[in-house]
Amino acid sequence: MDPYAALRYKEFNIFLFARFAMVFAWSMQFIVIEWQVYTMTRDPLSLGIIGLMEFLPAFLMALFAGHIVDQKEKRNLLIKCILGFSVISLGLFLLSEPSLSKAYSATTILYLIYFLVFLGGIVRAFLGPTIFSLIALIVPKKIYPNAATWSSTTWQMASVLGPALAGFSISWVGVHWSMCLIFGFSLIALLCILKISRKPILNPKIGGPVFQSLKEGLNFVFKSKAIFGALSLDMIAVLFGGAVALLPIYAQDILHVGSEGFGVLRAAPAVGAAITMIGSTRFPIHKKAGKKLLWAVFGFGLSIIIFGLSTYFWLSVFALFTLGALDGISMVIRQTILQLKTPDHMRGRVASVNSIFVGSSNELGAFESGATAKLMGTVTAVVFGGAMTLLTVGITAFVSPSFRKLDLQSDVEEHEKEG
Repeated sequence: MDPYAALRYKEFNIFLFARFAMVFAWSMQFIVIEWQVYTMTRDPLSLGIIGLMEFLPAFLMALFAGHIVDQKEKRNLLIKCILGFSVISLGLFLLSEPSLSKAYSATTILYLIYFLVFLGGIVRAFLGPTIFSLIALIVPKKIYPNAATWSSTTWQMASVLGPALAGFSISWVGVHWSMCLIFGFSLIALLCILKISRKPILNPKIGGPVFQSLKEGLNFVFKSKAIFGALSLDMIAVLFGGAVALLPIYAQDILHVGSEGFGVLRAAPAVGAAITMIGSTRFPIHKKAGKKLLWAVFGFGLSIIIFGLSTYFWLSVFALFTLGALDGISMVIRQTILQLKTPDHMRGRVASVNSIFVGSSNELGAFESGATAKLMGTVTAVVFGGAMTLLTVGITAFVSPSFRKLDLQSDVEEHEKEG
């Protein structure tokens, strides 16, 4: 297959620019917030609370968001999501004004930050399903796997540069003007999406009962062994592998590398994942996908343990890079499974279930890491998470032989014929 097939569609390229700007802004914002909050509190639990504040609304609203996405026009819905994020970014920019620390107590500012992060979780509940559904309306079915790979690659590249720039911009211009940059990138994303035309609504049950719609989405996911297996495995790995949430502690208190070193550490996983994803556009990983996913998550767990025990900066960077590269394999396989096996009229609901299993578990994993670090100590908490990831892989491989044998090659060939 042509590795650049999806890039030959103009609207898909515009979509990639918009997604890059949006993810860049979001990942940069999360890093700046982490740094600001830990600097204010010096408490590992405060980092966990950031994750919890974003997880709660994203988790609680995910299924309803998926129902709404399947009922609405996707391009305009994405515009509303980006506008919501822009308002939140503007609020954080205003909150980080240095003079506010004199007018309001640190506790008041901290609670306002948590509140804006909570609102961001609401936006996130709609953002993921909308993006997933829009991709399928921009490119033909025969290149869904290629489009999914490029979309995931763009996400990872933005996740590389966003944290890296966040670390350096905190050092160069401070938290306040770093927030201003984030707001600017959200506006770039908005301008890009405005250049994409409105798309048809493919759901034949517009206006149907909400709870019946939600039930259909859940039933579909739980009955699909490939989708349910991939989501479950990734959820547990991300939940217990949330070591990245503790990077401000490692940068400031263990490795002593400051904000610039923090940016390097935060970008390392995304660099590894981006390299993996770019490689997968030329060397597809559809064959024996189940075994590859299991080995990738196993290596992910080992990398977490190495990072947790390391007291050397470059060994820590290497462990995070490897972690990201293996996570990239997992992401490509999971996104390919979702794109190939999800009917068009259910994409919003299935993507919402995906956000519950995987997307929201990032934030819940951040809370788990912060809480266990408070109870066990930072290093012990990270090693514990890696060990639980290894245990999960072993259990999955043992109880689900059908998942070990999962192969996506026939599904890819079938979609190529349909296209």
